[in-house]
Amino acid sequence: MISLTLREVAQHLNQQMIDRGPDSKSVPAVISGDSELVITGLASLSNAESSHLSFLANSQYRAQLKNTAAGAMLITPADRDEFNGSAIVVSDPYFAFAQLTHLFDPFAEVERGIHPTAVISDRAVIGKNVSIGAFVVVEDDAKVGDGTVLISSIHIGRESIVGADCWIGHGATIHHGCRLGDRVRIHAGAVIGAEGFGFAPYKGQWHRIVQLGRVIIGNDVRIGANTTIDRGALDDTIIGEGVIIDNLVQIAHNVQIGAHTAIAASTAIAGSTKIGAHCILGGLVGVAGHLEITDRVQITAMSMITRSIKESGSYSSGSAFEKTTDWRKNAVRVRHLGETAAQIKELQLALKRLELQLGNQ
Repeated sequence: MISLTLREVAQHLNQQMIDRGPDSKSVPAVISGDSELVITGLASLSNAESSHLSFLANSQYRAQLKNTAAGAMLITPADRDEFNGSAIVVSDPYFAFAQLTHLFDPFAEVERGIHPTAVISDRAVIGKNVSIGAFVVVEDDAKVGDGTVLISSIHIGRESIVGADCWIGHGATIHHGCRLGDRVRIHAGAVIGAEGFGFAPYKGQWHRIVQLGRVIIGNDVRIGANTTIDRGALDDTIIGEGVIIDNLVQIAHNVQIGAHTAIAASTAIAGSTKIGAHCILGGLVGVAGHLEITDRVQITAMSMITRSIKESGSYSSGSAFEKTTDWRKNAVRVRHLGETAAQIKELQLALKRLELQLGNQ
């Protein structure tokens, strides 16, 4: 069990702020109460016990502070007086909580070294202090950076490069020639650099086009379980630094995604589309191919994007849910929109004729 005093927890937060550099806008974490209170874990307000540290990220939930059993709280200065127990006062409790999840993760540490069942080419370059688990395969001329963790059953293809301090989960595949930056995190079953969906039609048949590009992934990228990112046909598929991608996302060949964009589960992006920086794509979004989406665009869940977006902002398509009986009635009305539009046009013409007749009397 992890046990840290409130003082040690605050020290960790402050050290993280120092490590982020002088551009950080955070203020130091300040202890209010018993600095030697022992904390054994993090918990929500409703489930916390006396040795747990919880957090209040939204002042709308202040009322829960009176009933929580949490021993201590991450809290803003504005809310401090609402909690009677000890606290670490911070400017952003939710961000502080996010940082502390790393500190209290019981599975964060892995055994360093190379498992005897791993198959590593003599021509591969393996960095220092790595963890390479059971049944991992590293092919010819591949490189694995210092401090990287390959959990198990991972395949690193020929001439691929995995940067320093990466973490790659069970059963992930990195195909030949791909490039991963530092601190990339890839979850179980993800496939990076598979063959893109490229075929040429000729005389009623489809003929495979060899995909000659690569996948290039920047630093600090997170890729979810069973997500697939296809290699480029000629140019590379590029994922910018700080991008976060959820589970079950499909990114086709030659797609480019700008820095710090977020993509939620089951989204599909067709080939050669360019998405800008700091965008957010909700779940089940579909993006057609050969489009350009500018920076800072938000696309709500289940939208279908069929045209380029050149102006930042929020975009949606589709219709909101409603009772099935109402939906069926509206679906019928939609099918008859053409007829309705024609009838309205006829009525408008008839109205104009009537106005002319009345004006001539």
